[in-house]
Amino acid sequence: MALTTQTNIQYLKGVGEKRAVLLGKLGIHTVGDLLFHFPRDYLDLSAPLEIAAAPLAEPCPVRATLTAKSGEQRIRKGLSVFKLEAEDHSGHLSVTIFNSKYTVDSLQIGRDYIFYGKVGGTLLRREMASPAIYPGQGQASQILAIYPQTAGVNSKYLRNCVAQALELCEPPEDPLPPDVLKTYGFGNIADVLRDIHLPPTLPRAHAARRRFIFQELLVFSCAISILGMENQVKTIRAMSPKPLDAYYNALPYSLTQAQMRCIGEAVADMCRGVPMNRLLQGDVGSGKTAVAAACAYFAFLSGAQSAVMAPTEILAEQHYATFSGMLEHLGVRCALLTGSTKGLEKNRIRAALAAGETDLCIGTHALLSDGVEFKNLELVITDEQHRFGVAQRAKLSQKSEEAHVLVMSATPIPRTLSLIIYGDLSLSVLDQLPPGRQPVETLVISSAKRTRALNFIKKALDEGSQAYIVCPLVEQGEIDTGLLPAVECARRLSKKELAGYRVGLLHGKMKAPDKEEAMRKFKSGQWQVLVSTTVVEVGVDVPGATIILIENAERFGLSQLHQLRGRVGRGSKKSYCILVSDARGDAVRSRLGVMKRTNDGFAVAEHDLKLRGPGDFFGHRQHGLPEMKVANLAGDMEVLQIAQDCARQILARDEALGLPEHAALHRQTQAMLEAVGRRPN
Repeated sequence: MALTTQTNIQYLKGVGEKRAVLLGKLGIHTVGDLLFHFPRDYLDLSAPLEIAAAPLAEPCPVRATLTAKSGEQRIRKGLSVFKLEAEDHSGHLSVTIFNSKYTVDSLQIGRDYIFYGKVGGTLLRREMASPAIYPGQGQASQILAIYPQTAGVNSKYLRNCVAQALELCEPPEDPLPPDVLKTYGFGNIADVLRDIHLPPTLPRAHAARRRFIFQELLVFSCAISILGMENQVKTIRAMSPKPLDAYYNALPYSLTQAQMRCIGEAVADMCRGVPMNRLLQGDVGSGKTAVAAACAYFAFLSGAQSAVMAPTEILAEQHYATFSGMLEHLGVRCALLTGSTKGLEKNRIRAALAAGETDLCIGTHALLSDGVEFKNLELVITDEQHRFGVAQRAKLSQKSEEAHVLVMSATPIPRTLSLIIYGDLSLSVLDQLPPGRQPVETLVISSAKRTRALNFIKKALDEGSQAYIVCPLVEQGEIDTGLLPAVECARRLSKKELAGYRVGLLHGKMKAPDKEEAMRKFKSGQWQVLVSTTVVEVGVDVPGATIILIENAERFGLSQLHQLRGRVGRGSKKSYCILVSDARGDAVRSRLGVMKRTNDGFAVAEHDLKLRGPGDFFGHRQHGLPEMKVANLAGDMEVLQIAQDCARQILARDEALGLPEHAALHRQTQAMLEAVGRRPN
C-alpha cells in the first residue's frame, strides 16, 4: 500500500501490531510521527581511531580486526560474559561483552569491525567493555542516528524503520513558504528529513536540526502572535479612572514602588476597551495579593464583580481571609465558594452572585461549575496559573460576556522566558520585597551534620516555632535508591530524633481532602513538624514555620528549591533553609552555592534556566506551553528571535495566514493552538 504521513505505523514493513504498541510509547502512531521522531544524538564512525591512538576513558570509535572470541562464561544466573580479542598494527584490544550471545555469534574472526565505547586499561594493554559493534566497511552511512527509545525499540530498529519510511512515504507538507526557504537558505522538507535521519556528514545533520528548530519556533511564534491579536480585536466596557486612595489609606503599611507600578499597569488596562490579559509575576512575599486586591477594589468602584480562583481549598480560604480583611470594610461584599461549601450556603452564594449582591467571590474549581452564574463578572484573578492551564482560565472568563484576566504566579521565571511562554499576556513584575522582610538564611550541610540540624530544629520548636522537613520520595520502591522517603522519615523522626514532638506527614499520593487536612493541622499549630514531599511548595502561609530542612537537596532544581525555601520566613522571626546533600562534584556544589548566595528568585531562575532549560519550571501540559519536538525555548533563543521576526513579517502581510503559500503554516499553527487549549479559528 502507498504510505502517507497519516498511515498507521503498524502498516510499515517490520512493525505490525505488537511493535506498534511499543512505538506508541514513544508517541509514534503514524508514519508522520516516525519521520518527526528526531535523533537525540549521532555516532560519528567516519574517522575511526587506531587502538594505540584511542584516548582513555572517552567514548570513541576504534577500528580493529577480530582475532579471537571465547565461548560463553556464566558468572551467575542471568549473567553471561564473552571475551573478544582484536588488533591492528598499533596494538591489541581486549573486549568484554555481557549477555549478548547473538551479537558474538554474528561476529567473524578475521573481519574488521568498529568498536565504539570507552577505552580502559593502560597505554600498553587496552580494554573495552560492552561497546557497540559495527561493520568495519560497507556500511551505508558512517554517521548513525541515536534516537529516544524504549524497551523493545532500539536505535538500530528505528533507523531501519525511518529509512523505509523516507523511501516509500510521500513528503510531508512544508509549513515554510517558498520565500522563507529562499531567504534563510533552507532546503526542501524531503531533503532535510533525510539529512537529519541519515546524514552524510555531521554538519549536514546539524544544519537539518537547525532548520527544524526554526520551523517549530516559527509555528510557535505565529501561534503566540495570533493569540495576542485575538485579544486585541475583542471589546469590553472601558472602566473610568477612579482614585484608590481609600484602599491605600486603609492598609496598615505602605506599598512598594513595584506594587504601585503594577497596580497602575493593571488599572490602565481595565480602562481600555479591550480585555486585560496580564501576568503578575512576583517572588514569594513580594505582595501580589495587595496588587490583586487593588484591582478587585477598582472593579468594585466601577460596579463590576470579580472572581479569584485558587488551586486548593486551603489557599482559597487563605485568600478569602486576606481579601475580605482588606476590602470588606470598604464596602466590598466577599464570599467563599469551594467544594466543601454546604448545600444551603452554596445556594445562597450562587443566588447572591447571580443577583449582583456579591462583589468578590473567592473559590476553587467550584467557581467553574455550571450552576455558578455572575451578574456582571468583569475581572478574573487566578493564582498560580501554571497549575490551572489555559483552558480552565478561559472557562472562568467565559462566565461573563468578556472579562479582564489577571494571572498571579509566584514562580520566578526569567523575563525573556515569560514573554515567550505567556506571549498572549502582558507582563507585570514585582521586583521589590516590602521593607522589613528578613531574608531566609540558607545553609548547605552533609548528612553527617543532620543530628546537629535536628537539635537546632528541636530548639526552635521549644521556642514555639514550626518546621518543614522535605524528602524527594514518598516511599521506597522496589529498588533502594539511597534516598530518604517521606513516609520512613516521618516514622523515624516521631519515634527517635523528634520523639515527643507532634510530627505530621503530607505527600502527593494522599487524597486531596487528606492533603488539605494535613496542611490545616500544620497551619493551626496542631502539628509542630510537617514531613512532606514537594507537594508542600505552593503558597500556604504558615507564619510560625521558621525552618525548612530539605533532604537530598541535589535532587531538586534550583527553582524548586527556591519555591520550597519560600515556605518559611513569612513571620517576624529569623528563618532558615537547611539543604542536606552528600553529592559530590563541582556542578552540585555550584548549584547549591547559588541558593546560599541569593534570595532573589529571579536570579535563581536565571541560573536554573542556564543549567537545566525550561522544563524544570513547570510541566508542558499544565501551563499551556506546547510540547516541542526539537526546539528548546531556553537553548535556542537566538533562533527563536529570528523566527519571531519572520513570523511578524509574514503576519504583517497576511494576518489570517489565508494566502495559498501559507496554508500549511496556518494548519500547523492552528494545531498548536488547539494543543494548548485554544479553539482553532
